[in-house]
Amino acid sequence: MFYVGLDVHAKQITVCVLDADGRQHRTCQVRRLDELMRMLKSLPGPFRVCYEASTGYGGFFELLSPVADHVAVAHPGMLKVIFHSKQKNDRNDAAQLAKLLYLDAVPLVHVPPAKVRAWRELISFRHRLVEKRSRAKNGVRGLLRSLRIEVPSRPGLWTRKGLAWLQNLAFSQPLHAVKRDLLVEEIQSLSAQLRRVEKELARFAADHPEVERLRSIPGVGLRTAEALVAFLDDPRRFARSKQVGSYFGLTPSQDQSGGRNRLGHITRQGSATVRHLLTEAVWQAIRRSATVRAYFQRVQRDDPSRRKIAIVATAHYLARVAWSLMKKQTLWKESVTA
Repeated sequence: MFYVGLDVHAKQITVCVLDADGRQHRTCQVRRLDELMRMLKSLPGPFRVCYEASTGYGGFFELLSPVADHVAVAHPGMLKVIFHSKQKNDRNDAAQLAKLLYLDAVPLVHVPPAKVRAWRELISFRHRLVEKRSRAKNGVRGLLRSLRIEVPSRPGLWTRKGLAWLQNLAFSQPLHAVKRDLLVEEIQSLSAQLRRVEKELARFAADHPEVERLRSIPGVGLRTAEALVAFLDDPRRFARSKQVGSYFGLTPSQDQSGGRNRLGHITRQGSATVRHLLTEAVWQAIRRSATVRAYFQRVQRDDPSRRKIAIVATAHYLARVAWSLMKKQTLWKESVTA
């Protein structure tokens, strides 16, 4: 058995091969994937491959899986913890990955199927579209505020009638009208893109019964449910519910030594899109569910300064509940009477 470590970059791939005794068999650099495949197939025996997760890691996994005995995708954050070197280069990185593979000590990441990866990407893309549209709307509000123009309460500014009022608004300076027109065009264009993306997401989510199962949680809508299902993927890969909160970066950072234990801000690892959606879901959940509201109030302790802490803790709670429902294939049940 040979153990292959790959340091993958856009323009080159550094390769380190260890033999069955852990001795270096070969090192080289290739610039194209076909060169890499020829080199791997030329090895005089079966081999295992390890590389660090980065952009396009899933496609690379599918390319190597048919020819390798085993493909290990390493967690980049955990690798930084394992290796601290002041002489970091591509050759050393490839050699370190090969050694971890030889020792069976690679910190693995989950590689979802291609359809799930595409689903995740479209969910994150929708979130970026929403952020872009929000920035454009804020630009309109800022323009009107700077000119001391009062926005009518009815109809809403972003309704069809509200946008018509905005487009017909007269400005004393033509340049302000140009800015208004471009911002309105951007809002309308992004809204059309969002409708298309959400239509495709809804069609894809219809084939996943787990999405409807998670929608039984009060406050969790279609967008939050589909994001949780896509990013959790296989709930069996988490041994405990606390690992789910850590996966989404909702657990506090920790610095513990001896008798000192300092907890800081949340780690913010994992998908920022899921964290944002969970936080938004909390505001609805505490209004609709006595169980969630009781959990929120228990964390807040009637202290207004702990409101943000309670919101994040409740988002962590909803993530754990979602994982549990997916794993047990059950629906939400209230445990506290309103």
